[in-house]
This record gives sequence, structure tokens and C-alpha cells, in this order.
Amino acid sequence: MAEAADRMRAMRLRRRDRGLRELRLIVPDARSPAIRRRVAKEVARLDPAGERAAMRWIEAVSEFDGA
Repeated sequence: MAEAADRMRAMRLRRRDRGLRELRLIVPDARSPAIRRRVAKEVARLDPAGERAAMRWIEAVSEFDGA
């Protein structure tokens, strides 16, 4: 067991030496029926006109390479 921990420690050190940092995220499980219901409820409350305006703004300030 210590070998696996040592390998992980060494891997983290190598990544840090390369300027990388480990980041862990905890996110809702989209496979959960309760989460899916919550998301559907929130989406249903969105204002379509407001969402279109937000998308127009995002597109206006975004850089696209045209490819």
C-alpha cells in the first residue's frame, strides 16, 4: 500500500515541477433522478428572451478563429 502512496506522491511532485496543480471538483451527479428533476425545474424557469440576450452578449465578446 505504501508503494501506491509513494507513486502518487512522486507523480504530484513531477506535476508541480512542471507548474501544474491538482484540482479536485465535487459536482452534482447528472445520472441522479433527483438532480435531473432539479435541473429541469431550473431550466423551466429560465426566461428565453433573457437567455437569447445573454448568448448574443457572449458571442459579441468572444473571440472566434473563424475556422
